[in-house]
Amino acid sequence: MAAPDTIQVFVPLKIRRQNGRPKILPPADYLPSEDQTQDPHILRAIGRAWSWRRRMEAGEFGTVRDLAIAVNLAERHVSRQLRLAYLAPDVLRRLVYRRETLAVTLLNLSDMATLPWAEQETAAFQEKSASD
Repeated sequence: MAAPDTIQVFVPLKIRRQNGRPKILPPADYLPSEDQTQDPHILRAIGRAWSWRRRMEAGEFGTVRDLAIAVNLAERHVSRQLRLAYLAPDVLRRLVYRRETLAVTLLNLSDMATLPWAEQETAAFQEKSASD
C-alpha cells in the first residue's frame, strides 16, 4: 500500500462569540505559561488562515481573488495570511499550545511558511535566543 501524499494537521481550537466578535479559545488541557507576552494577533491570524484554507478546499472559492472579494480584504493580504495555514506542525504546537513568543513579526512568519518544515522552527524561535 502506497504512503499517503497528504498530511492532515488538527489544531483543536474553539471559537466562541464574545461581544459579537469571534474569540479563539485554547484547548481544555492547555496550561498557561508564565510569560504571556505573545501577540494575540498571531493566534487570530492563524485561525483565520485555517478557516480560509478549509473554505477554499471545500470549493467555496476557486481562487484567492474570489476569497479576498468575499472577505472584503486586499488579495495580497489574503494570500500572505493564507500561508500561515501551511506552517509546520511543530511551529503551530509551540505557538498555539505553549504560547511561546516569536523572534519574528507576523509578516516574517508568513514568509517563513514557504520554508521547509525542518527550517521553520529554527527560523521562528531560535533567533530570539541568539539576540538575547
